[in-house]
Amino acid sequence: MTVHLSAEDARRIALRAQLLDAQRPGDVVEVAEQLTAIKIDPTKVIAPAEHTILFSRIGWSYEPAQLRKATEMDRLLFEFDGAFRPVSVLPMMKPQMRIDKLHASTRAWVEANAAFHRDIIARLAAEGPLPAAGIPDTAAVAHRSESGWYGPNQVPRMLEVLQRAGEVAVVRREGRTKVWDLAERVYPQQTELTEADAASALAERRLRALGIARAKSRWSGVGVAGEEATVAGSSWKFRVDPEAVTALDTDPGGRVAILNPYDGMLFDRPRLQELFGFSYVLEQFKPKAERRYGYFAHPILIGDRFAGLLDAEHRAADGTLVVTAVHELDAWEPEEHDMVRHEISELADWLGAEVRGLE
Repeated sequence: MTVHLSAEDARRIALRAQLLDAQRPGDVVEVAEQLTAIKIDPTKVIAPAEHTILFSRIGWSYEPAQLRKATEMDRLLFEFDGAFRPVSVLPMMKPQMRIDKLHASTRAWVEANAAFHRDIIARLAAEGPLPAAGIPDTAAVAHRSESGWYGPNQVPRMLEVLQRAGEVAVVRREGRTKVWDLAERVYPQQTELTEADAASALAERRLRALGIARAKSRWSGVGVAGEEATVAGSSWKFRVDPEAVTALDTDPGGRVAILNPYDGMLFDRPRLQELFGFSYVLEQFKPKAERRYGYFAHPILIGDRFAGLLDAEHRAADGTLVVTAVHELDAWEPEEHDMVRHEISELADWLGAEVRGLE
């Protein structure tokens, strides 16, 4: 059966799936369970991505210590590949977390460094959790990093590869520094899934997090999960979460939200353009003279439309949130101006800062 949706309903489904409707979630774990991944990024123009993402859902009651507790004490979340994820998705990921599932060139590099590989596992087994700086670099062959992301020390690179292979895991962070241990001592014991069952379950979870996505999109990874759907005004073939369609009758409406540039809602740029008519370009890597909205402008959501961009900086040294500009992408009603000002004030209060530059 094909589900036929209006453009408005498609947007409502997408926003509710990302917990950006008027009904806010209660805690960190609830957010992680729904989103499946909370991006980690250190860029701190306002606040690091993981904290801004949680604030934009939970609101002023969110505290960074709650994320640390859920990850490092309660072990309800785990860090993997640049995101915090709920442990409920771990069985769905495990079948792909093996050496033989790595890219061929990466496998070849690990094989060329077999002794280095063994050294890291043995040291963690004997000494327990360690940062990369606490592990000697005994690599025989250096990995070529064309991006320049990795330095000459091969330990961080090998640890990340072994994480993807399911052999090591991040047990905690000390500041922004990852502390590593053997995966068997970090991850809980869970029921093993077959590769096919795991892939199907993960696709369903991804679709639940998105609500609606293009069929077989490389951005979404939903495959053929859910039901086929069309959206008025679009020629795309979508997949939609049937539970999200049913829930349209109880939709609580929208609200204002300020999104970190690395927010998962923004990740699938083609879907963002198709459903919301919003073409978002992060100007962080553009020369200053070519920036239109600012170095790290945060999109502003009003109801079901992306209506503006906030160019602001949190200056912790003097306790201020300095607003350089609030860019309006369309005409705002007076009450919408008030709602956005209120949300910026809430953001400042959460940061413990005073707003400056907001007229």
